[in-house]
Amino acid sequence: MKHRLSTLLARVFTATACVGIAHAGEVQVAVAANFAGPMGALGPAFTAATGHTLALSSGATGKFYTQIAAGAPFEVLLSADDETPKKLIAEGLAVPASNDTYAIGKLVLWSAQPGFVDDQGAVLAGGKFEHLSIANPKVAPYGAAAMEVLRARGLADTLARKLVTGESIAQAQQFVATGNAELGFVALSQVAAPGKPVVGSYWLVPPSLYREIRQDAVLLKAGEKNAAAIALLAWLKGDAAKALIQAWGYGR
Repeated sequence: MKHRLSTLLARVFTATACVGIAHAGEVQVAVAANFAGPMGALGPAFTAATGHTLALSSGATGKFYTQIAAGAPFEVLLSADDETPKKLIAEGLAVPASNDTYAIGKLVLWSAQPGFVDDQGAVLAGGKFEHLSIANPKVAPYGAAAMEVLRARGLADTLARKLVTGESIAQAQQFVATGNAELGFVALSQVAAPGKPVVGSYWLVPPSLYREIRQDAVLLKAGEKNAAAIALLAWLKGDAAKALIQAWGYGR
């Protein structure tokens, strides 16, 4: 089935490229908050390659699952994990075998203040801060990863009272950016955009401290017959998209 789907994606992608702008369509995409910036940058490249356009909505993966289950008309989900797409497939809300990993996420501990976060993350144990921002671990995979790091360092209980929880990784980053939290766990892509200087200081968390963040894309049932949706999944597998994704700090 996986082979048949890959063949279908390749055929639709080729056909889409050939027919040009005259038959271009639009795809409704639910994008995990950590990937909102990269997807905004990838959108023009996708449109240039296929003629199709993107209508992007960003938020926490868990909340998107709830909305999709309730009938939200998204056609493609770019998840922050690989479990949600599998769950959607199992529940008949996404197309079987359409899920594929488009990025491996990287977690960082970040402060908007230069020099505040050291390169070993020792600032966590030092406790010289009042607020530590994380995404809601119940709905945001990066928030769950942050809690794994705190447990691995033996700091989950010690720092519990200092946690400030955002509904998504975007809100967690905003808490730090506005000074409402001195530091927080966010995605590398949120603090190290290509061609832009890093604001503040950060610790790239060793991947041994949290489970690998495999981010999967999946074709939702609403997009099953939309050539633009199918073309997007095909394009994300190409070398051009992979290079752009890697430039934003994601693993391949």
